[in-house]
Amino acid sequence: MNTRHLAGKIIRRSPTLIILIAVLAFVLWLRPPDLLRVGANYSAKMVCSNVFLAGRDPDEVLRTDVQAPGIALLRLMRVAVDRDHHLVRAGLLGFIGDGLAVARPGTGCAAVPDGNLGYATHIPSAAPRVGALAAWSPGAPWPDGNVVATTAALDRILSDDTLAGPGMRALVVVSHGRIVAERYGVGFTAATPLLGWSMTKSVIAGLVGELIKDGQLTLDQSAGWSTPAGDAREHIRIADLLAMSSGLKFNETYGVVSDVTRMLYLQPDMAGFAHAQPLQNPVGAHWSYSSGSANILARIVQDAAGALGAAFPSERLFKPLGMTSAIIETDEYGTLVGSSYMYATARDWARYGLFLAQGGTWRGQEMLPPGYVAKMAAPVADSGGEYGQGLVWLWGSDAVTPGTNPDTAFGIPADTFWMSGHDGQTTAIIPSRELVVVRLGLTPVSDHYRPQPLIKALLEATR
Repeated sequence: MNTRHLAGKIIRRSPTLIILIAVLAFVLWLRPPDLLRVGANYSAKMVCSNVFLAGRDPDEVLRTDVQAPGIALLRLMRVAVDRDHHLVRAGLLGFIGDGLAVARPGTGCAAVPDGNLGYATHIPSAAPRVGALAAWSPGAPWPDGNVVATTAALDRILSDDTLAGPGMRALVVVSHGRIVAERYGVGFTAATPLLGWSMTKSVIAGLVGELIKDGQLTLDQSAGWSTPAGDAREHIRIADLLAMSSGLKFNETYGVVSDVTRMLYLQPDMAGFAHAQPLQNPVGAHWSYSSGSANILARIVQDAAGALGAAFPSERLFKPLGMTSAIIETDEYGTLVGSSYMYATARDWARYGLFLAQGGTWRGQEMLPPGYVAKMAAPVADSGGEYGQGLVWLWGSDAVTPGTNPDTAFGIPADTFWMSGHDGQTTAIIPSRELVVVRLGLTPVSDHYRPQPLIKALLEATR
């Protein structure tokens, strides 16, 4: 019996069931539960960014990127892309959940969870205001230009699919300031901007450092709470936010409606949502990973940047480093989403990694305060040595033995630190070896991929 005949038979024999399904669909459409709204806005946002920033096919993004969490309801999401108005709508079966995202000049895509397009579309542009890049020559070797010379031995390492990992989209290896190997997945090139997820946090730490060097911020200054007597949030410092030790309550669980998914997909003002959280632990005494802390810092950066506002990353960091593809997207209210939403090509992610490996200098110019990068990579005591004081990881990902440093077993130098993001995004920074390795892809934790074997092989090949 074919599907059409079966459906007709069900309708004839079960009119009550059909009515119940219709009523349920109407109720869900009228008042969708938060979990469906999270899924719909997540779907709209992912498709929007990949279509309007990365130039990818929306159906492919829906079929791959949107499904990465492995949640069944996401398989039923449908999207509609309005290229004329730079909008993406998404919903369960196409109409339940009210998922909405908008692409805006200079700030990428933003979810619009309250549906207020009138407000969202009138946020001021963060388009760059400065002219051409200084000291840039396309015919010069990277990073001063586009010329890249790789080696056969290193190319063989990157061609090993086990080392590259499932879902690999880009690999870039920088040794002694030059790209010496790179590889791209099918459908991706050196020109494709890719999402770094929480690697964005490490970039926010760099922006904080620039403002400290400018005298606009200090590590010990208050992070901005004005609270009633007895509310210890007023003692939270910028240093506490950078070290993930603010004491603020924040649930970083994914796959459910938690603080982090509510912030990213149900809140038009992400930093405001995080800032409103109550204290759960004493300020400065307890390490707890929090995307909310990074978004509070992003708001602080933006406010301290004055007239530049959301254009500050582009003007003061990306342009000097030649990161022409890089963009940190903003939320509906126009605040940088410092926790999660920076897109850049793998080569541009490598530029930032090289900048940190060089201690915050570029072409001899000291852009961060002396010792700032070393402080970023100094361990937060309560993290067990796993996390640094400037939004970086001191251990690479470990899906095998939680609580132990997986880098040690592979002989990775002790000064190594990492930018790390959701779904397998990593940048290993090894100052003592002048080595930076960027690995981007779509690799959920369920794949149990670890980058350390790749780093070990590259270390041995670049002695």
